Amino acid sequence: MSTEDVSRRAFLRTAGGTTAAAGVAAGASGTAAAQEAPVWPSAVEGANVGSYTDARGQDEVTISVGAGDGLAFDPTMVWIDPGTTVIWEWTGNGGDHNVETVEGPAEFESQITAEEGFTFEYETSEEDAGITHYQCGPHSQVGMHGGLAIGEDIETEDTGGDDAATGVVFVPEAAKALSVATFIAMVATLGIAFFFIRYGGSNRDE
Repeated sequence: MSTEDVSRRAFLRTAGGTTAAAGVAAGASGTAAAQEAPVWPSAVEGANVGSYTDARGQDEVTISVGAGDGLAFDPTMVWIDPGTTVIWEWTGNGGDHNVETVEGPAEFESQITAEEGFTFEYETSEEDAGITHYQCGPHSQVGMHGGLAIGEDIETEDTGGDDAATGVVFVPEAAKALSVATFIAMVATLGIAFFFIRYGGSNRDE
């Protein structure tokens, strides 16, 4: 077997490895697009800050009261297991706040206070399974709402943005960048391989 043949095979192996890497990147993009989250009431989904945390598997979760500009809960939406203790902790910003159930199986109501470091705890149970919408009474009109999704029997939606009608799948920007970079590397490698195979042995023969 000639040196040129060996080199050609080496380049083909490299090109094949780059193609496989592109497949892995595409697979990673698909995984990222397949995540699901609870379907929240509109007031919760459109609340200030609007952050979401999947805290299933945790014994307790802490939510800041008076986050953002002082008029938000953070995380705003939380998915937890029955038995998880929810701790709301006041930041001291935004004036007087409380937490009170608007709608849902979990029923709770704290006192109204502006004291920094004040906490209110609620231990969830199986009876609280479902989605509970809560708010800050004094600031409900300015978007200070939150939501708890408790348990597994929750209606969910694909946060990847799949479009069932068109088949379009949302891919996060980081995954797009990785796929583009991998594709460029693959094209460059194949181009070099072609050039070498076509012209690599000419100097040896001269």
